[in-house]
Amino acid sequence: MSAASTTSLLKTFLFRGASAALLALALAGCSTTGKDKMTTGSISTVSKPVDEMSGADLAQATLTLGKAYDANPKDRDTGVNYANVLRMSGRNEQALAVMQQVAITHPSDRGVLAAYGKAQAAAGQLQEALATIDRAQLPDRPDWRLVSAEGAILDQLGRSNEARGKYRDALVLAPNEPSILSNLGMSYVLTGDLKTAESYLRSAAGQPAADSRVRQNLALVVGLQGRFPEAEQIARQELTQQQADANVAYLRGMLTQQNSWQKLAASDSAKKAVN
Repeated sequence: MSAASTTSLLKTFLFRGASAALLALALAGCSTTGKDKMTTGSISTVSKPVDEMSGADLAQATLTLGKAYDANPKDRDTGVNYANVLRMSGRNEQALAVMQQVAITHPSDRGVLAAYGKAQAAAGQLQEALATIDRAQLPDRPDWRLVSAEGAILDQLGRSNEARGKYRDALVLAPNEPSILSNLGMSYVLTGDLKTAESYLRSAAGQPAADSRVRQNLALVVGLQGRFPEAEQIARQELTQQQADANVAYLRGMLTQQNSWQKLAASDSAKKAVN
């Protein structure tokens, strides 16, 4: 198996994502609530950061916000937050449909456009997502979150050099921002440069504002280099037992699959040497 094939399979695993907190690339700040977090205060919001929710929490939030959205589909915050929990539940097509309606009602709202772009990207409409996020950006007052989001989409399109340029532009606007550093690290994972990836992810994880998703990405990269006990220790930080067990299981699955790729590659090399 070629290095290119291995990288392609790795991308498939990464962009599929894990059942809990493992994320390949974060479309940082595309939601109006920031880092996928919503605060209490009305029927259109929930009480816990989305990335910290269990499956039961997400199901309850989806039910509550769905009822609020059905009652008033033109409400901006309800629509954005409902789309957000749908996306985090893996219901990307439904999240996109909700954001399409919100964008029709609020066609010039930067926050809505940003969230719409995020939903498009999650549903695989990558070129459309780039165009939508570009519409949300103000050239004279660029938002680092949107610049980093463009980088994440470019990475999914396989345009790594352009993506890394965007991340570095975002870092000029927001120095040492952990979500940008994490995205930059994961960009190197997608091209197989795990040592460089780990360097950026360790820098990201060391920032005071780093959240658990950054550390889960670091655990993934450490595990992919064969240091599973260290990866497991990182993966279990700050998570519930259920979330940690899910992430550790995902890491084990990644490593098992990676070992299979390596064995196939070694077998191919041996056959070529014999021939």
